[in-house]
Amino acid sequence: MSSPAIPKSPELSDKNKKYDRQIRLWGERGQTLLEGAQVCLINVNALGTEVLKGIVLPGVGGFTIVDAGIVTDEDIGCNFFLDQSSLGLSRAKAAMQLLQELNPDVRGDYVDESVEYLLQNNPDFFRAFSVVVASSIKETTIIALSEKLWELEVPFIFCRSVGFISTARLQVKEHCVVESHPDNKQKDLRLHHPFPSLKEHLESSDISFKVPWLCVLYKYWLKWRGNDETKIPKTYKEKLELKKLIQSGMTKDEENYEEAVVAVNSSFAGGRPTDNLQKILDDESCNNLTKQSKLFWILVRSLKDFLNADGDGWLPVPGVLPDMTAETAHYINLQNIYRSQANHDASLVYHRAQNHLKTLNLSSDLITESDVKLFCREAATISLIRGTKIADEYEKCTQNTHSIASELEMPNSLMEYYVVLRAFDRFQSEHGGVPGECHIEADTARIKSIANKLLSDWGVTHPFSDELAHEICRYGGTEIHSVSAFMGGCVAQEVIKMITQQYQPVNNTLIYSAITSSTATFQM
Repeated sequence: MSSPAIPKSPELSDKNKKYDRQIRLWGERGQTLLEGAQVCLINVNALGTEVLKGIVLPGVGGFTIVDAGIVTDEDIGCNFFLDQSSLGLSRAKAAMQLLQELNPDVRGDYVDESVEYLLQNNPDFFRAFSVVVASSIKETTIIALSEKLWELEVPFIFCRSVGFISTARLQVKEHCVVESHPDNKQKDLRLHHPFPSLKEHLESSDISFKVPWLCVLYKYWLKWRGNDETKIPKTYKEKLELKKLIQSGMTKDEENYEEAVVAVNSSFAGGRPTDNLQKILDDESCNNLTKQSKLFWILVRSLKDFLNADGDGWLPVPGVLPDMTAETAHYINLQNIYRSQANHDASLVYHRAQNHLKTLNLSSDLITESDVKLFCREAATISLIRGTKIADEYEKCTQNTHSIASELEMPNSLMEYYVVLRAFDRFQSEHGGVPGECHIEADTARIKSIANKLLSDWGVTHPFSDELAHEICRYGGTEIHSVSAFMGGCVAQEVIKMITQQYQPVNNTLIYSAITSSTATFQM
């Protein structure tokens, strides 16, 4: 008789094996959000398919392609996701089928209609999506789609690739990030303001090579500060004094002492709200909760209540302890002290969040204890982006004209590509085709005239480049797959950031030049 099958643990499941590397980046929570997301792509050109490839492979829940076109020789020439057998068929259907082959876990769909038709006849079609990505659409359509998605509060990325130039513009009304993953995250160890259980542990610990460097640093800091309990090393001179004091206590090569010396530079900070966090805490959305408030703002308000009432101005303890050279028992003991305090603080924030939900007559299960623990752990680095509308950028000249003018004065600035692509859009609207498709020289003069008119409307006096006007016409609107592949990967990354609510998204315009292999971001 065969033995019963032993169920696989989560860490050994086929799914976790398949997505192991990306789960290391955005965790199980991020992967769950990605698998529950629906993304809409408008126009399946080379750039569009590269965007979808970048979200299909990591396992987005589903995607829908909106494209009324049929596959042409030009499509096959620049789009690796279409082949000769697709010629004359529905471009949306052919691309959907081939993209879905990349990952059977992902659900694909398509609509053989133009975006203009949907905006006119079924504008709420876009409400169902987590993010909408569009490429190769007319200026009037960009504006109409921007207005609709802004109204629906659906994130929108407009991107395009023309010759050796490509760009992406992110539109989002409000985007809240809990797990921002900053490059240099400040340690919050409360060494200079220990909570009771930590203080008791540090003061009762004997210094030896067996204890974590935190205990070593605390003991020598007490010696260095004397009777001044508020004194912490801030200047280079003060930090050097403390380092030398620690080194004077070394009798041999003791790693925990050496780690304590290094930690002097980064261990006496954190715990208080940064200027960025304070702006979020002071935001009207935090102070005036309503039934329509995002859960993010209920958590922020609960955090603010904790700061004012429970924490005496200090944030919840994150409970994250860096690696330290020490005997295992000593390190685990210290780790448990931090975790216990973190759980205690998170519990207080959780109860405040539940009270706010009750006051707003919302279900108590909208915010879980695990949600609050994550929020408290990341509280110091949460961030908020309030974006601008693409329609305003196109219609109302609301750009930061001073920034445009100053950027154009800089040698080799990619801002000139922003101008030429805006002129490219306007050319299509006014002349019904792409510049350089038939008459390069005549269209070069037209593009230059349009670009100079745009600059004049923005109040910018910088002359537009003859060379760049000719360059954009020389492309004739053609996509180069390698350029589209690069930008497609970048856009896919931004889509994933929006869905997982992790990492800082581009705010708000990304430009890539394959001529110089350089990128730049601008806030328009």
